[in-house]
Amino acid sequence: MATYIIGDVQGCYTELQHLLEKVEFNPIKDQLGFLGDLVNRGPDSLAVLRFIKNLSNPLVVLGNHDFYLLALGYDAVEYHGGHTLDAILQAPDKLELLDWLRQQPLMIYLKAFDAVMVHAGIPPQWSLSVTLAHAEEVAQQLRGSNFLNCLRGLEFHRNQLEKWDDQLTGAQRTRYIVNALTHLRFCTAEGTLDLSNKTAESSNPTLFRPWYEWYSLPQRVLFGHWAALEGQPGHPRCLALDTGCVWGRELTAYRLEDGILFSVPAVKKK
Repeated sequence: MATYIIGDVQGCYTELQHLLEKVEFNPIKDQLGFLGDLVNRGPDSLAVLRFIKNLSNPLVVLGNHDFYLLALGYDAVEYHGGHTLDAILQAPDKLELLDWLRQQPLMIYLKAFDAVMVHAGIPPQWSLSVTLAHAEEVAQQLRGSNFLNCLRGLEFHRNQLEKWDDQLTGAQRTRYIVNALTHLRFCTAEGTLDLSNKTAESSNPTLFRPWYEWYSLPQRVLFGHWAALEGQPGHPRCLALDTGCVWGRELTAYRLEDGILFSVPAVKKK
């Protein structure tokens, strides 16, 4: 048995199948994990979502594009354009897919490997147990009967600083947790998030550093979200698996049992 953790697929169904062929994936004995952003920007988000949903026991954490799909699909946010999610939004099994997606967590701790799966990162002010608790807090909201309130409070397309306070409540608290786990790139040592910078370089390195430069927990962190890093965060316990397939580069999997990386190139668009 092998466990493969895969970076941001983002609707790149053909490359996902090529990657599974390369690792000789056996659905009977192997397990797949996905670091969020299953959908959007790529050409076949519907096929990706259906494929992963139909796996026997996939490990899935939610990414920012997955949250956006949920918000659009449940009419919790106004349409902002620029997405490739119409096939899902018009599919006959749309609600079945969305209901499955909102059952997925924001973070998974793989105790056997002492490793964490998260889409974006872990802010420096949180321990592992605290991060897991906050992730579960939001997951319970998504799975509950008032999940629409959770999605409506996220206020997508915000580009501002987000600051943590243990006393935060309601939508503000939920929004910070979701942003930390699905949008985080740069932050201060106290966990103030810079949500506007998507490059690999800090605009103010004195204050804002890549989150993994503050990271001091013993667990390995497997994360996606940050294609600009090109899989090279430069931290011995933080592994960046978004290698930019949707941008024409590669789709990457990490085998947990032996730490081997596998990649396939993006299919050239005609």
